[in-house]
Amino acid sequence: MKPEEELGKFLTENHLTIATAESCTGGLLSSKLTDVSGSSEYVKLNFVTYANEAKHQILNVSWDILNNFGAVSEQCAQAMAEGLQKATNCDVALCTTGIAGPTGGTKEKPVGLIYISIKYKNIVTVKEIKLPPNTPRIKMKEEFANHALKFALSILTSDKLC
Repeated sequence: MKPEEELGKFLTENHLTIATAESCTGGLLSSKLTDVSGSSEYVKLNFVTYANEAKHQILNVSWDILNNFGAVSEQCAQAMAEGLQKATNCDVALCTTGIAGPTGGTKEKPVGLIYISIKYKNIVTVKEIKLPPNTPRIKMKEEFANHALKFALSILTSDKLC
């Protein structure tokens, strides 16, 4: 079973809703979630907040965080999840922010870096993943989205809800 199918099954069985806010995955995470038949039962709302202004306006990520830590940071990912949950009143807020390349990136924040955040039961958990920088952009986005789905599934199923 694909991770989006497993996640959908879990959300359905536990009567939970999910919303996403994506940057580096550009809507691919949302697409994967809605590829599953019946996903309208649990997918509440999805945003592609690619630009910093969108992160600020839609998710209320502060300019202080964006200017001091950058859009690709643990702090931004955490703020994205907080803002998404507040904006949508979803049970599960899942966010991605990273550098898919092939251009961009720095020594400190290389191409292939992603932060995935999830807010569930008022707890935000952020995971950093680094993929090989020479991974083609389309493959990078695919890997980022799959990591996000698997991360959400691991957080939700580790909870004592089920």
